[in-house]
Parts: sequence; structure tokens; C-alpha cells
Amino acid sequence: MARGINKGALFQDDLDRMKFRERLESCIVETKCSVYAWVLMDNHVHLLVRSGAKPVAILMRKLLTWYAVYYNRRHHRSGYLFENRYKSVLCQEDQ
Repeated sequence: MARGINKGALFQDDLDRMKFRERLESCIVETKCSVYAWVLMDNHVHLLVRSGAKPVAILMRKLLTWYAVYYNRRHHRSGYLFENRYKSVLCQEDQ
């Protein structure tokens, strides 16, 4: 889970959502992680991810850092976009 700073918007329009999804896809290919579910809300994101060849932390760093730079440039702003580090909850897998 990742939330916008001060519960602020992460997505202004469908182009922002599309760019986030495109970057998520490229990060998935690069890290060989699996995404089972995702939802993009105005001010936060939920992803259900299984680690792959590289840890989920690498996927999230590449995704969120890139998106913050993209968003700031596109919307002529500066500073942090995300509130703190993303939050993760470990889900155990049953046989």
C-alpha cells in the first residue's frame, strides 16, 4: 500500500493512472514479480504482489520513485508525493 502525502491525490486523470500501470508492468517484467490484484484510488494504491527474481522492495522502489518524478514534472510541482515508505503486509502461502 502506498498513500499520497497528507492523503493528497496521486492521480489527477486517466493519463496518470495509465502511466502508473505501464510502469508497474515494466517493473514486473524486470523483477519477475507477480501481481495478483491491484487498485488505484485517488489518493492511494493497493497491490497484491508475490516476489520473483528480485524482492518486492526493488519493484516498489523503481515504481514509486519513477512515478513521483513523472507526476511532479507533469503537474509542475516539487517535493514528496508519497507519505512515508510504502506499507507491506506479509501473506503466508498455504500448500
